[in-house]
Order: sequence, then C-alpha cells, then structure tokens
Amino acid sequence: MKRIMLNILLGVVIFIGAVLIVWALISNGKIREYTDEDSISDKFVMEINGANQGFFINGRDIDNPILLLISSGPGTDDYFLTERFEDMHLDDIFTVVYWDYRGMGIAYDADIDPASITTEVLIEDTKAVTDYLKKRFEREKIYVMGFSGGTQIGLMAAEKYPEDYYAYIGMAQVVTDSTERDKLMYEFMKNEFTRRDDKSSLKKLEELVTFEGGEMHCKDWYDFVYLLHEAGGGTTHNETELTGITIPIIMSHCYTISEKIKFIRGMKMYRTTTLDSELENFDYREDKTEFEIPVFFLSGEYDYNCPWPLVEDYCGRISAPDKGFFLIKDAAHSPLWENARDSFDAMAEILEKTYER
Repeated sequence: MKRIMLNILLGVVIFIGAVLIVWALISNGKIREYTDEDSISDKFVMEINGANQGFFINGRDIDNPILLLISSGPGTDDYFLTERFEDMHLDDIFTVVYWDYRGMGIAYDADIDPASITTEVLIEDTKAVTDYLKKRFEREKIYVMGFSGGTQIGLMAAEKYPEDYYAYIGMAQVVTDSTERDKLMYEFMKNEFTRRDDKSSLKKLEELVTFEGGEMHCKDWYDFVYLLHEAGGGTTHNETELTGITIPIIMSHCYTISEKIKFIRGMKMYRTTTLDSELENFDYREDKTEFEIPVFFLSGEYDYNCPWPLVEDYCGRISAPDKGFFLIKDAAHSPLWENARDSFDAMAEILEKTYER
C-alpha cells in the first residue's frame, strides 16, 4: 500500500512538473511579428515621468499614424486579446502602441505606492508617453484611444492637451457611474436571463440587487459584474469571464510566467488605489462636452458594462470639430477584437476623416 501511494505521489509530481514545463514553453513572452520591411514589433519597459511604463508596439509600416491605446481596468493589460482574436488587423493602418501604465501589467513595480497613482498622475503620464512617441517616431501628432477604464484617462488627456492629438477615440467609453448606468445593466441581465429561462442566475441577480425609493443598491459589485459576463454583456459577448479572460491570459504567449504574475499583482494593487473614489459621482454629459479635436466612440451592441445607450447619448451632447458614434454588431465590451472587420472599417473611416498627411 505504501509503495502504491508513493507511485501515485510520484505520478502527481511528474504531471505537475510536465504542466509547468509546457506552461513555461507557452509563456515565452513573444509578441506578434511581421516580415514586412518597414514593420515594427517591439516590447519593452522604460521609465517615463518617474515610473516604469510598459509597451507592446505592432505595425506593418512605421510610416502609418501612431495610435496610443490606453488599457482598460484601470490596471488591466489588453495585449493578450490580439492573440485571442487573431483577425484584428488594426496594425495594417496604424502603428498601435498598447500601453501598460505605471503599476500594471509588465510595468508592475512592487515598490510603487498605490496612493501615488491618481487620475492627475495618469493624465500627466499620458502626456509624457505621447511626447516620447512623438519624438521617437518623429510626429507632430498621434491618435489616442481609451478602452473602458482607460477612456477616463484618455478623454481628459485629449481635453487638456488637444494639440498633441489628431482625434480621441473612446472604445467602451465610461460616461457616468450613476444609478442610470446600473439600472441599464440590471435590466439587460434580467431580460437576458429571463429569455434563457436561467432561473439560477435570475435568483442570484435578485439577491444582489434591491430598490429603495427608485434608487438601486448592489450588495457586491464584483458579483454583479460577474453575472453581467454570464449574461453576455461583459468583456466579450460569447465568452464567460473564465473562458474569455482568465484562460487566455494563462495560456498567452506574449507574457512570460513572471509577467503573468505581475499582471495579476498589478490588477490587485489597482483595487487599492484612490482612482475609484476620485471618479465617484461623475457624469461626463454634464462637464466634459467641449472638445477642440474630433471625438469618436465605438461600442458593442451587447455592451452593458459601459452601456452603449449612454455613450450614444453622450456623443449627441458634445461639441467637437467632428464626432461620431459606431455601434458594432455581434460584440459586447471589446468590439475592436470581437468584431474586428466592422471595427476596422470604423477606424479606417475615422482615419480618413482626421489624418493630415
């Protein structure tokens, strides 16, 4: 019996060792590469504005306009989605710079003080990174695109430093943290779970949410958002949080094992910053409506993380030299990757309208 147990234990150890070896081989840290003569594929961390900043840069022609993509979260790296959805070819018309800002992703630093990460600091980081890219690629202007949590930083940077940008693009634009947003999320989930006859999820939803005097109250925000993913209104329409985010990150090639650990630690650390409290009770429809540069928005038709009806309404209220709202079919919170064809067409249209050759 003792020998059998030892053999079982040895088998388990060998299996775990084999899994770790395979995981290490998968996690080689390599990013998408091209054979085009003037292409660029670069991944690095450097100090800008007094902190580590991480970059993944892809483009088939370095003469194309530069697009700075501010990651979601705040605190979530998005480059892994280029592996998850391989038909996304935005780098055919842009040199795309995926930016891991201070304290997150490959730029994670265990010594950074969460209290030092404020909205104003990230806006100034955006300016400093923009200046670096303009100098490196010898450009007078670039494009800035925010994704989800990154839209708050991108929008304010574009408002404060319009001279640096051809246009601002908000994908899954954050508009307000009001009860109006929460009710839209709730109604979407309720309708979707009812359509599916998913009594279990409906019960969980009703246990999480209460209404008092017309105001909605949620017992646990993270459980609420988890249910939103289950309903198809979260990060991706056809995937759960597990299959659409967690597993792709674990199995991605673009991060080494140590970088994947940084990814997780950075996400946890960002939950301890003051960013959420700084941006409480905001409504950009009231105080962010005047822009000196063109402003465009992309939303997935199933996105109720940042509900698209609010984004469309916001677009109608702003004043800018040019503006537009693109509702991307068959997509939720990540339209650029979920429906790459329609998103590419939208970005190409924006480029045609705004790029000064």
